[in-house]
Amino acid sequence: MAQSNYEDKNSFLYPRSSYYGQVKPKNLVFNANLQEFAQKVSYISSLETGGKLSPEEAFGKIEALWEELERSKNKLEIGNNVSV
Repeated sequence: MAQSNYEDKNSFLYPRSSYYGQVKPKNLVFNANLQEFAQKVSYISSLETGGKLSPEEAFGKIEALWEELERSKNKLEIGNNVSV
């Protein structure tokens, strides 16, 4: 029962959508990273809207997340027209 409650809360707080693109391991990893980025941006935006973060803090946090996502994209060689 406790495991079910944990899974329900986890699914609610961190929803995942199905991936419909070209199925390659690097695409799946990037998609997971992209979904995590979107979820975190949503939380940061809500905190800023609620007055818990200043606009500058929110921007800085989102910028750091963006840079992390960009590093992930480059590391996975997404969009580099490299055929494997």
